[in-house]
Amino acid sequence: MKKGFGGMPGGNMMKQIQKMQEDMLRTQQEIGAEEFTATAGGGVVTATVTGERKLVSVVLSQDVVDPDDIDMLQDLIVAAVNSALDAAETKMADAMQKYTGGMPGMF
Repeated sequence: MKKGFGGMPGGNMMKQIQKMQEDMLRTQQEIGAEEFTATAGGGVVTATVTGERKLVSVVLSQDVVDPDDIDMLQDLIVAAVNSALDAAETKMADAMQKYTGGMPGMF
């Protein structure tokens, strides 16, 4: 019998590692396909991103469109997009933690 890491049979451990890698990839793909939505300014700006961190849409309430205050609108868009991206990143990190055991620098 071939011995693997730590004296354990190598084939079984390699199968477990391969299965874990496949599970991680499937989880990443599933989360990558999800959409995450966040708002800013009390809901006047809504941003939606994918788990792959791509902006899908920005929806503006008519109440927020003020040609004399473009800076506020831009800030609200940035805030909504960043919140949606944070939600996607948090979900991915939480999902990957079950595979990495919380080891820093793994993903």
